[in-house]
Amino acid sequence: MPFHKLAAEVLGTAILLATVVGSGIMGDQLAGGNVALALLANSIATGAILFVLITMIGPLSGAHFNPVVTLVMALRRELTPSTAAAYVVAQIIGAIIGVLLAHAMFDLDLMQISPKMRSGTGQWISEATAAAGLVVTILLTLRAAPQAIATSVALYITAAYWFTASTSFANPAVTIARALTNTFAGIRPGDAPAFIAAQIVGALIALAIVRAVTGADAPKELA
Repeated sequence: MPFHKLAAEVLGTAILLATVVGSGIMGDQLAGGNVALALLANSIATGAILFVLITMIGPLSGAHFNPVVTLVMALRRELTPSTAAAYVVAQIIGAIIGVLLAHAMFDLDLMQISPKMRSGTGQWISEATAAAGLVVTILLTLRAAPQAIATSVALYITAAYWFTASTSFANPAVTIARALTNTFAGIRPGDAPAFIAAQIVGALIALAIVRAVTGADAPKELA
């Protein structure tokens, strides 16, 4: 597959994670202990950067930045298995680079492990819901108004930070990378596998939902 597509996925996912982690650090530092204010800053920054990234990188690689999105596109036969696997590796590499960049910008130790517990039934249901909603948003918006995909995804994730108990990771690459930061956005490594499993389940549920409401798969991804 063309190298530029993988490079675009690395770049986009790196910028996304630098924003998620960096805005979490900044929000936490400036909020004076007000967690709601810190989360508001974190969610606005994440939604804003998603709009920018999908707009500029969508035409290059499809702007997945997320292994469950790539999985769904592979199941819809819009990506070959080998291309999907390469995308996932690129996304994980990019996510880790983004976390390291955020640490460097705030003069923190580059290598960290999060002790932040995120576990329990409510958290897992939240992650399945967040991932399902994200995939449904992508597929149905691509079907109804492809030009609105950046806006729709950005607004969905901003909202999902607030209506899910987990604050909507909705992304295995994000989950893996956030296990490597002992900051506001972190997750304990031992809690990450259950999050990832829930995200995959949510993505598969989303495929079934799209088929149910449209009678068929929504058409091609942004590429």
